[in-house]
Amino acid sequence: MEHDPHAPPPAAQEAADSAVDDWAREEDAEPMAVDPHHHAGASAEDGEGVADAAPPAAPAEDVTEIQSSLQSLELKTNAAAHEDAQEVEEEKETKRHLNVVFIGHVDAGKSTAGGQILFLSGQVDDRTIQKYEKEAKDKSRESWYMAYIMDTNEEERLKGKTVEVGRAHFETETTRFTILDAPGHKSYVPNMISGASQADIGVLVISARKGEFETGYEKGGQTREHVLLAKTLGVAKLIVVINKMDEPTVKWSKERYDEIESKMVPFLRASGYNVKKDVHFLPISGLLGTNMKTRMDKSICSWWDGPCLFEVLDRIEVPLRDPKGPVRMPIIDKYKDMGTVVMGKIESGTIREGDSLLIMPNKTNVKVIGISLDEHKVRRAGPAENVRVKLSGVEEEDMMAGFVLSSIANPVGSLTEFNAQLQILELLDNAIFTAGYKAVLHIHSVVEECEIVDLIEEIDMKKKKEADPKKKKPKRKPLFVKNGAVVVCRIQVNNLICIENFSDFPQLGRFTLRTEGKTVAVGKVVAVPPTGSTTFSA
Repeated sequence: MEHDPHAPPPAAQEAADSAVDDWAREEDAEPMAVDPHHHAGASAEDGEGVADAAPPAAPAEDVTEIQSSLQSLELKTNAAAHEDAQEVEEEKETKRHLNVVFIGHVDAGKSTAGGQILFLSGQVDDRTIQKYEKEAKDKSRESWYMAYIMDTNEEERLKGKTVEVGRAHFETETTRFTILDAPGHKSYVPNMISGASQADIGVLVISARKGEFETGYEKGGQTREHVLLAKTLGVAKLIVVINKMDEPTVKWSKERYDEIESKMVPFLRASGYNVKKDVHFLPISGLLGTNMKTRMDKSICSWWDGPCLFEVLDRIEVPLRDPKGPVRMPIIDKYKDMGTVVMGKIESGTIREGDSLLIMPNKTNVKVIGISLDEHKVRRAGPAENVRVKLSGVEEEDMMAGFVLSSIANPVGSLTEFNAQLQILELLDNAIFTAGYKAVLHIHSVVEECEIVDLIEEIDMKKKKEADPKKKKPKRKPLFVKNGAVVVCRIQVNNLICIENFSDFPQLGRFTLRTEGKTVAVGKVVAVPPTGSTTFSA
């Protein structure tokens, strides 16, 4: 047998292939430096086979040739694998990502609907479901087992009430979703606000059961408050799912469905939603999973021709954010894990590994040393992604929820007063809204006590549309305003907070005012002090 000096022997070829396989298994696709020892070893083993076939003088030359051909082969394979890995990464990124918040009155079935979605999209296996069913049965609460997927702590399971904002992930063919399951009970509205402020789409869950819809919808019910908060917090699109349609008192009745829709439409319109474009109504059963992943059978509900929940979620259009804009990421939470990790939703810009950023308002320079997305490590993350960012240069105790991670070139403003346009919703019984009024301000992830220091002007929304711009009346400076009024006022807080004009960054410029556990006003930031100063100069 003649030996071709250029062809690597079979054993060497296998060594090269295994090296390539090992490399391909590695997560990051960076070309590996060729390890001469590895090949020297492989070639030395083959030296014996080579010596048998050729005269004894040849092995040294053979070995060097084999080595060089192996190296070039490995480099070529590395380059090809590197390109493949890049393609895979790009392909992954083509799926858009949306955050969906489940809102609605307590006991409307939000956690059950969220749990059912995860089950239908294959995120939870049958064994886990059987375990939850048994657990719910032991507590004699058979119908709660689906909610256990979202409500993970013992307090929530015992009472059947969500307290924290639950999070989970699922995918359809075109979109990756993050579910945020917000609490419906009025005591936990601040938690619901933090959930809704991270969302792009809201799913408003309404119970069709006799009496339950009415309780949630009437004054003091959470359905109304949640819709108003969702609109203020930037949830642009709303899917209104009318749940519990399988209930014995409802039995998929078209009359009940139409009655609920006819009551909700005027209210949604008054809250600022364009009902034709931004709101979808559909009937479902969260417990049975009917009309969620697949359209339901005519035998169950003869009158419904519309799409199912997954179809609506897939088709929904959401305004795009600017990946090239300045970085803005309000911090929702932070913890220690081999460094300081912050959690939040990127509202603008793109964060990459190795970036130098600024934490405002305390102006700390930090470096990004790692980014995780849904438990996976990534190199970069763009707008609307919920991420965990590992930082160096800052201690966990040096920052709080409400601080903002921002770009150094164009940092977010930090201030203690701003002008806002407020809509007064419902003041407490004996309260007057005037200068000196105190409330709790919720803006992105900031919760801060504030005081109204000045009412600047009252805006008459009816006359605003009809008024001739040339006949501008002098501004009316009110002493106080009543429910339903729209007013421009100056708000002051004790500590520095990071906010932006609503016109520049809507996500960092809309807020709610709450007093004694009730939302009294919603508003947007219309003017901030000049760059570099924290207050308006008198």
